[in-house]
Amino acid sequence: MLYQIAKPFLFKMDPEAAHHLIVDGMGVSAKIPGMPSLLSAVWGTKDSPELAVDLFGLHFNHPVGLAAGLDKNAKAVTGLSRIGLSFLEVGTVTPKGQAGNEQPRLFRLPPDEALINRMGFNNDGADVMAERLSKLSRHRIPLAVNIGKNKLTPNENAADDYRACVQKLFPYGDFFVVNISSPNTPDLRALQHGDELRSLLDAVKDEMGKQAERHGELPKPILVKIAPDNTEEQIMYMAEAIQLSGMSGIIATNTTISRDGLTHKSAGEMGGLSGRPLTQRSTEVIRSLYRITQGKLPIIGSGGIFTADDAYEKIRAGASLVEVYTALIYKGPALLKEIHGGLKKKLKQDGFTRITQAIGADHR
Repeated sequence: MLYQIAKPFLFKMDPEAAHHLIVDGMGVSAKIPGMPSLLSAVWGTKDSPELAVDLFGLHFNHPVGLAAGLDKNAKAVTGLSRIGLSFLEVGTVTPKGQAGNEQPRLFRLPPDEALINRMGFNNDGADVMAERLSKLSRHRIPLAVNIGKNKLTPNENAADDYRACVQKLFPYGDFFVVNISSPNTPDLRALQHGDELRSLLDAVKDEMGKQAERHGELPKPILVKIAPDNTEEQIMYMAEAIQLSGMSGIIATNTTISRDGLTHKSAGEMGGLSGRPLTQRSTEVIRSLYRITQGKLPIIGSGGIFTADDAYEKIRAGASLVEVYTALIYKGPALLKEIHGGLKKKLKQDGFTRITQAIGADHR
């Protein structure tokens, strides 16, 4: 109800200005004594053992987390950890801060329940994020750090950028996500294929091992975020390379460059499309990945999750966890309680006692 009151005012604002208002405001308000507890009381979800997932050596209270892109600079980790999420991604972060693409670069498409963005990895840089995260008390839920390369770094040197992010942020992430699938950094998606993918992932894994030894810890899990705009053959080769490189899992999917079925006047804007139009395609990719890997490589499903049915469909297709972002913009934090309660009902309907029993159920 609180968000529904604020939403008309937010939607009258420039989309990027509204974005910063929410993220910066949540970051500031979370520092007010008692505010984190209030956020938990208003929007938090209760622990439900039947929805818990243990994965990557981490415990997730339920399957629904936050995708990268909302809190690019880790400004609102404390607040976001209290609104009912089970984990969250910060970033995408690059070694050096960069301004990103020219504005306007974020567009709402309300009739399509979608967003188009061409942000271009705008962020404060890995050093600033490391400093910010170092000042936080232990966050309540697992934190993923989504890493990328700077716009001016050529692909042949991309591995150096990903290494630098791991070096600077290793102590602060519970797991890391290699972003090679944003359509808004020139030639980035070329890193998804062939020898470039294998050599990049080998470099990231090598750096992770070095930092683990340096800090006297075990290596952190590494996942790879892929695009939805790949053919079945490309998905097969990518899955094989990701498995052979020893990655911990895949996030499927990033935004799409497709514009099928859109009705809003902003449909022709360049950038990555997220939200409702991506629901079916991202689930198709999850289903293919689960089949190709025989369920042996964990998948986090992302793309167009607006309801418990959407989340559950991705879980049955093979996702162990799922992520939301665009739906939060349209529906607010109450979305998380809605999905949380809906998933429990779906389990009972299908005769499952735990959400983990539903992972990949469509394949059995």
